[in-house]
Amino acid sequence: MYQVTFSEQSMRELNRLDKLTQLDLIEPITGLKPADLANPREPLGRFHRGEREYYRLRAGDYRFYFEAKGETLHTHYILHKNSLEDFLLRNKLPVSEQQLVEQHSKFWKYLESLTK
Repeated sequence: MYQVTFSEQSMRELNRLDKLTQLDLIEPITGLKPADLANPREPLGRFHRGEREYYRLRAGDYRFYFEAKGETLHTHYILHKNSLEDFLLRNKLPVSEQQLVEQHSKFWKYLESLTK
């Protein structure tokens, strides 16, 4: 079993949820084994961004995006499945990590301003 660490973005997303939902959400990632990462199958996937190898784990309505670093799984992002950030990351569209961290509400406000 791995030790799981969370980025600031991941912790903010978890802290928005009630405690029981948090426990249900993190259960799948805490139960991962090296064999799971060696041969990922749904709900686990693997992809590359530049030189880095990332994993995506579906857990309910959320997606964990993380890296394996030795005995640690570092969760970079926890994103809701219907969010713009999740769509961009899953489809590997050219977007920087900084852009993913930014709140997507700015994007929606920009779209609304176009209709005025």
